[in-house]
Amino acid sequence: MEKQGNKIILTFEHVDGGWRPFDVNEPRGFAIAGEDKKFVWATAKILPDGKIEVSSDKVEDPASVRYGWADNPVVNLYDQAGLPLHPFRTDDWPGVTANAN
Repeated sequence: MEKQGNKIILTFEHVDGGWRPFDVNEPRGFAIAGEDKKFVWATAKILPDGKIEVSSDKVEDPASVRYGWADNPVVNLYDQAGLPLHPFRTDDWPGVTANAN
């Protein structure tokens, strides 16, 4: 992850042939947050070098990106070999958990 102004650029290893979105032309399932830890849905763009640019007009100073971070996420990125991008997060902020009792 690299911050560039109001965007975060994501770099991945072991991507076979680059990314391709399924069903629609733009990547889905990305959220972005600033240091306030308030995530909003983000716009993502696949760059020519295979990196992914993530941003939102609602976050001026981004600190973290999450992909597929939901109970039933709507995601659509695959590499050219047909393998999906696995849900991930770039932060280690404490999460919300359910009471198991």
